[in-house]
Amino acid sequence: MKLLRAIDAALVRVETVLLVVFLGLMVVLSFAQVVLRNVFDTGLLWADPFVRHLVLWAGFMGAAMATSTDRHISIEAFNKFLPERWRHLVHVLTSLFAAVTCWVLADAAWTFIQDEQAAGGEVALGIPSWIALLILPVGYLLLMVHFLLRIPHHVAGVRAKQSGGGS
Repeated sequence: MKLLRAIDAALVRVETVLLVVFLGLMVVLSFAQVVLRNVFDTGLLWADPFVRHLVLWAGFMGAAMATSTDRHISIEAFNKFLPERWRHLVHVLTSLFAAVTCWVLADAAWTFIQDEQAAGGEVALGIPSWIALLILPVGYLLLMVHFLLRIPHHVAGVRAKQSGGGS
């Protein structure tokens, strides 16, 4: 269990650094665009599509970090009425379902990336569109890994309540 927590923590550290870099670039580029447009009546042609792709990358990094700490989107109303052991069990089942869903989406995103690569489009500055969109399969795989890494914690919660004579 400690190894899984260490892996999860290492992933979150990398995701945090990437998120800070992406957000910093988005702020700097957006500010530069505003100044260039309003003061110099010009702009960077590549900056707007680049920032749009950075939003995608930042969104997936944030989603992965939220999943790691169980702060992702979930329906809590039902869980509040369940005993703790059942909450852990429901979390195990929903995490498995979410992990499988992320796998399916990552596979579909990979197919999309292959199509983009075949089409040969470009985002800006010579960066192929398929490279800018690699976050789609990678992001879904990161989400899947975080969902899977949280399962043993909740399995332990189910077992702890059972062995302790809980309801």
